[in-house]
Amino acid sequence: MTRTHWAAVTAVVLALLFAAGAVTLAAGNGNGGEGGGSAAAGRTPAGDSADAGFARDMSVHHQQAVEMSFLVRDRTKDEEVRRLAYDIANTQANQRGMMLGWLDLWGLPKHSPDEPMAWMAAGDSSGRGDHGGHGSYEARDGALMPGMATRAELTELRAADGRKAEILYLQLMTDHHKGGVAMAQGCADRCGVAPERSLAQGMVDAQESEIKLMADLLKARGAAPRP
Repeated sequence: MTRTHWAAVTAVVLALLFAAGAVTLAAGNGNGGEGGGSAAAGRTPAGDSADAGFARDMSVHHQQAVEMSFLVRDRTKDEEVRRLAYDIANTQANQRGMMLGWLDLWGLPKHSPDEPMAWMAAGDSSGRGDHGGHGSYEARDGALMPGMATRAELTELRAADGRKAEILYLQLMTDHHKGGVAMAQGCADRCGVAPERSLAQGMVDAQESEIKLMADLLKARGAAPRP
């Protein structure tokens, strides 16, 4: 069995395990116990919840990161950049599988009539409103969420080769990670399902580390993150 096949199998298994854990925690405490917090934690997430909104939006956000990572792997022979791109593609494809698995097991659609990022303006699972941050993000040229590359930027990456492709990828992915960190922190603060909050916090930690690594890789190439 190839490493690619093993990665695909692992993604499916992890998605099912994490999704099953999320459903168990969401349903297991719905027994009329004392305290509003316990009752709220015991419900399967609603379609307009932060849990569902994050799973939907971050799945789309991750898909673009996977696409960009495969693009640069075909356009450079640099092993550092190719290794980073492989790690990002593999990690985010696996995480995307987990989030889509949650939506399936929650019986929720993968698409919503709401605007992307609406869940970040709606408040957290405890009912605390928060209309700041990225809840009012305005999409442009296919960049539906914070940090996402535009159609024009993706076209530029497809046309680039060698060091130019490396620099553009690192700059685009740095922006992408910064937007992803803000979204993941939003779930860590708002989501009601513990495994999803844990996954979101893991995204924050890992992507902040990769942002620092990409800054070093850009510096080694005589470039810097975009302002």
